[in-house]
Amino acid sequence: MWCRGLLQQPLRLMSTSKQVGVLFDVDGVLLRGGSVIPAARRAFQKLLDQEKKSFRLPVVFVTNAGSCHRQHKARQLSQLLEVQIAPEQVVLSHSPLQMFRSLHDKCVLVSGQGPVRHIASTLGFQKVVDVEQLREHHPLLDMVDHDRRPRLSSSALQPLPRIEAVILFGEPIRWESNLQLLVDVLLTNGNPGRAYDPQLWGQLPVLACNTDLLWMAEAPSPRFGHGMFLLCLESVYKKLTGGDLQYQALLGKPSLLTYQYAEHLLRLQNHNHKLDTIYAVGDNLATDICGANLYNRYLAQQQAAVGGASKLVSQGAGTHLMWEEPEEQLASTAAQCRSILVCTGVYNPERPLPCDQSSVTTETLVPDPHLAEPSHIVEDVEAAVDLLLEQESALTCEP
Repeated sequence: MWCRGLLQQPLRLMSTSKQVGVLFDVDGVLLRGGSVIPAARRAFQKLLDQEKKSFRLPVVFVTNAGSCHRQHKARQLSQLLEVQIAPEQVVLSHSPLQMFRSLHDKCVLVSGQGPVRHIASTLGFQKVVDVEQLREHHPLLDMVDHDRRPRLSSSALQPLPRIEAVILFGEPIRWESNLQLLVDVLLTNGNPGRAYDPQLWGQLPVLACNTDLLWMAEAPSPRFGHGMFLLCLESVYKKLTGGDLQYQALLGKPSLLTYQYAEHLLRLQNHNHKLDTIYAVGDNLATDICGANLYNRYLAQQQAAVGGASKLVSQGAGTHLMWEEPEEQLASTAAQCRSILVCTGVYNPERPLPCDQSSVTTETLVPDPHLAEPSHIVEDVEAAVDLLLEQESALTCEP
């Protein structure tokens, strides 16, 4: 039976034998562009303790955004949601890059918006070059925009080292420049000042963060995401080479590694105690829901100790994902991950998209279409919080 005033009283979830954590997507769940979805503030008031100063259970914000530092995202969310959120509660699409230590001493080319060079350095990368630097050192490469064509020689600039890997943080501003220079780097084995190599036997490592084709801002319909740029890059690469662009790693949702990292942060808030259930709230079937369900399947396989099965889940069945595990491994110990779909973002039951593919890499990472079926569908994030509190109410109520 229900406890009186369940949603107004502390649930004491942390003192029970079963432990619960929550993962919240941001855009389309809590925010629409720079505006707060009204249900978000009400939802978080229900998750705070009696003093209204801290969360009653572990909470982590998992977003495919990646054009800022997580300290900045934590400050933004704290101000907009009127709750105190620490940087350690934020997972951006690029956060797991700090685990790829074998690339940290390589010269990497980074693409995206915001302080991507500084972000890369804080993640552990020691030699970072961005697309604008590359353009300045090789002024004859970027010729699409007539008004930006170079007029000065770059001979006085210090030569750049050979590019050894490419990291795609997020959608760039000038797609034509980024597409041109990225292809130049890939088809010259990291030496864009040279002619294309017609007998290129290998490909530089490419790591892509955020595969969302679409995301929800203030506009009435979803906007292009980084996945749309990746789709363009893949098409250009295949047109010129006849082969598929190979990714060494795809980060952000629905990547398994992102959920492993998020669970790690939840456990740290839970004093490293094992979690029983993780609830993942999102608005995108192809990333939030597929990712949570994929992780739930992985957790079940971990518990069943199926030899080799977890590896298959992590890399999917795609032909253009060249998976390499990071050097730093994270344990996955939760019992289950339940997905909750809200209707305030990309997913709209009244106006479904022409197709269900909201992520460019869904078929690569998520070969089973059943993974796009949420555990629950609710109106908004407040309803999601009510649902998860109801689901876990048996922990504090006598039958």
